[in-house]
Formats: sequence, C-alpha cells, structure tokens
Amino acid sequence: MLQRTGILTANKLRAAFIATIAATIYTLSCNTAAPPPATAKAEEPLHVVPDTSTIPHDKFGDMVRYGRDLVVNTAYYIGPNGTKGHYLGNKMNCTNCHVDAGTRAFAFNYFSSYPNYPQYRGRENEVLTLGQRINNCIMRPHSGIPLPLDSKEIVAMVCYMKWLSAGVPVGGHVKGDEALDIDFPKRAADPKKGEVIFNENCASCHGKDGQGQWTPDSATYTYPPLWGPHAYQVGSSPYRVVKLARFIKANMPDKKAFWYKPYLTDEQAIDVAAFINDDSIHVRPTKKDKSIVDYPDYSKKAIDYGIGPFIDTFSALQHKYGPYQPIIDYHKAHHLPVIW
Repeated sequence: MLQRTGILTANKLRAAFIATIAATIYTLSCNTAAPPPATAKAEEPLHVVPDTSTIPHDKFGDMVRYGRDLVVNTAYYIGPNGTKGHYLGNKMNCTNCHVDAGTRAFAFNYFSSYPNYPQYRGRENEVLTLGQRINNCIMRPHSGIPLPLDSKEIVAMVCYMKWLSAGVPVGGHVKGDEALDIDFPKRAADPKKGEVIFNENCASCHGKDGQGQWTPDSATYTYPPLWGPHAYQVGSSPYRVVKLARFIKANMPDKKAFWYKPYLTDEQAIDVAAFINDDSIHVRPTKKDKSIVDYPDYSKKAIDYGIGPFIDTFSALQHKYGPYQPIIDYHKAHHLPVIW
C-alpha cells in the first residue's frame, strides 16, 4: 500500500512538472508574440435594423407603419397629386435616396437620425428638430413646401425613425449610418470622364437624359431623375460631388454595387458625381425662397459646396470639383472645420 502510494505521488509530481513546463512555454510564446498595432481594434459589427414584424400593434405602431409607408410612397400621399395634401414639387419618394425605406447601410439611412436630433445644421446655421429636418428634404430635393410640424405625416415619419433606431445610443452612431470613405484623387473631378461612366453604368436606369424611369402608371419613379426640372435642387446634399460620390460608391450601379464590394473605383465615383452635378450642361431647380441664405457662417460650409463665398482662399470651381486635399490641408492649418 505504501509502495502504491509512493508511485501515485511520483506520478502526480511528474504530471505537475510537465504541466508547469507546458504552462511556461505557453506563457513565453504569448509574451514574445508581436503585439497588435496600437490602432488595431475589433471590427465593429454592421448595425441591424429591427424587422417590420416587430412593429407593435398599438397606436404607436400604427404611426410607425404609416411613417414607413410615407417614406416608401411619398408622392402618393403628399406629392403634386397627393391623397393627404400637395406638398411635394415632384413625384420622387423618400426611398429614392434613403434606400430601402432608410434601412440600407451607407445609403442615406435613418439608423441614427432620431437619437441625434435636435442637431446643429451648418447649412441653416441653426439647431433643428427632426421634424424640421424632414421638412428640409421636402423643400430641397422635392422642391416642395413644408408640412405643419404637428401634422400626422411629420409625426408618423418621426415615429418610424424612432422605431428604426432601436439599439442606437442617444447622441451616438453605429456602423453603416454614414457614407463610405473615399480617397480623393490628386486631380480635379472630371465631368467628361464621368459622362462616359454614366452612359456605361447609369443610363440604363436613370435614362441617357438623366430624367429617371417612371413606374408604369407614371405616379412616381422606379429610378429618380438626376437633373432637370424634377430632380433634386441646387444646394441639396446630393448636389455636393463628394457627398454624392460616397453614396454612389456604396450603392451604384443598382444591384451591382454593395458597400462591402463597390463596383466603381473612387475616381470613377467622383467623376460621375461631377458629371451629374455639372451646372454647365445640366439644369436643376433652385430653392423657392431666395431670401434663405445657405451656410451663413462660412466656416461651417462643406468643402465640396461649390457656391461661395468661402472662409478660405480657394475658388468655387475647386470647391466643387477639387482637388480637395489642398482645401483640407488649408483648413487644418488654419484650425477651420473640415466638413464633407
């Protein structure tokens, strides 16, 4: 019995010794491995919006459903021939820009809209409520007149955006709520190159004349117009070349480009955005109230907003088409905001 106990003890000691050596080797191997770069961090997961089946079946849920319907069928409800009022100046729908009813990542979505309003807006140089921001879209891209802020339609769209923002922290952001980053070329954007790209990749949906593609009943658009009397206005967000190029990179051509696998290069996206927004060949509406001044504080003006005056020394042409890096460098050197 004593002998067996001694054998067991020896075996335990041997096992403990081997375990200690193994642990030491493991520890040394971990400590001597190259540390991760200081900037490395876990990849942030893409934000997932709630499923429409989870919309509650109560009065709030009814408003959420109506708000979503308004985003998808805006022209039907509040267009020139709207069933609930005639507020839009064209027959585009919100979802023509805010793709998939504002639920597609990197596509002017509504992920973080509700948690971030009221918000300061440089274009107006004012703090706006979410309802006022919705009216901005109605007045700008839609060339319309504002809805009453207490209207059922404004309240419904705000309710939809609130429901859609589930899981987004107040004042915070989530992956996919902005636009894709884009590398600026060292040259200016080239509308002539952009025309070639447009004809090869965009004209089949938006038309060679850029006037969009109507639904069979001509009640609204399957693909919206990109210039002309019924397109978005001068001063709208897509009117800015960088803003539009970042959207194009993630989403266009439709059903070919995806945020994780762009179809066009950065330079191609910028060139085609320049072609679409070239005022020398494409006319588009201007705001109805000429007394409203965009960006009254010049320091808050986006660098790709091509209408002066500016806080810096660069021309309107360079602000619109670039090259943008010299403008960025100037703003940084003079402690000015860099906005695009």
